Amino acid sequence: MSVEFGLRLFGMMLFTLLGALLGVDLSGALNLPPEATGLIFSLMGALVGLIITPWITVYPAQRVRRVITEMPVETLVMGIVGMLLGMATSAMLAWPLSLLPKPFGALLPTAVAVVVTYVTITIFALRGHDVLMLVGGLWHGDPAIARAFASGGANEILLDTSVIIDGRILDISRTGFLQSTLLVPRFVLNELQHVADSADVLRRNRGKRGLEILGELQQHSRTPVRIIDDDIEEVREVDEKLVLLAKQLGVPVMTNDFNLNRVAELQGVSVLNINELSNALKAIYLPGEVMDIHIVMEGREENQGVGYLEDGTMVVVEGGKHYMDRTIPVLVTRYIVTNAGRMYFAQPVRGELRR
Repeated sequence: MSVEFGLRLFGMMLFTLLGALLGVDLSGALNLPPEATGLIFSLMGALVGLIITPWITVYPAQRVRRVITEMPVETLVMGIVGMLLGMATSAMLAWPLSLLPKPFGALLPTAVAVVVTYVTITIFALRGHDVLMLVGGLWHGDPAIARAFASGGANEILLDTSVIIDGRILDISRTGFLQSTLLVPRFVLNELQHVADSADVLRRNRGKRGLEILGELQQHSRTPVRIIDDDIEEVREVDEKLVLLAKQLGVPVMTNDFNLNRVAELQGVSVLNINELSNALKAIYLPGEVMDIHIVMEGREENQGVGYLEDGTMVVVEGGKHYMDRTIPVLVTRYIVTNAGRMYFAQPVRGELRR
């Protein structure tokens, strides 16, 4: 016999008894014999109990079980801690509140208990990790945590797949410029693993590099790196999940994916683009300055030569075709800014060249 069928039988018997008692009590008002009203109401109670018992026992229990099973362990444990703390706080407030004049003394202890318990459960379930970091940092006298507490809480940044595979985030985190917790959603980690298992050699190598970078990031980053289980279950695309999760958590996304950058900005999500940071840090040469360039290839136009600075910035040298595979001093004439960064135009410094 299944549990649901047993609960239906138990509910049917319980409601049959309640119906019979109600029928006997109402026999006088209905001007009918107690036996007749008791039988009629007991049959009605049996039918009602048979139908509604699963809706008040089995189905809610199944729903609670499913929620608990799917809930991250961290959220579940912190929710229980919040409930215990809320109940303890409510117990301490119950006696002083009960001394208030009627009806407040009778109503407020229960109302405050419900509100305080709900608030503590919500806070600990949603921000349990941050609460632990804050308490631990203040307990051990961590100045970074203390500053974060004084400024209203520690910041967080979501990392996407491309920025992990790119690898520059590891160097940036080592410098100490980042003061925010780096969050890696579980679905991003799963995508990295999927790429690492790809049949394509290039994709497989990129995925393995991403997993290696993430491992080094957890070991050597000067800011915390945390894997989170938060997910947007109704969405399948990883980029869309990332944008919606960032919007839900109120945190920026770090990426070097141009399309993700545009989509996130259109939905009001802050974006930290590694490529834009890299371009901003490149040295700027003004028109009239001289620099040394190694000519490595011909340009598109006649007699043009092309070289690159150490940071990868392209330099187009007018008349530089004649100096292929040579390092020559060039005079910057102008520069333009493109989506990929700056591009300089220059010409050889004639007086300093030796053939």
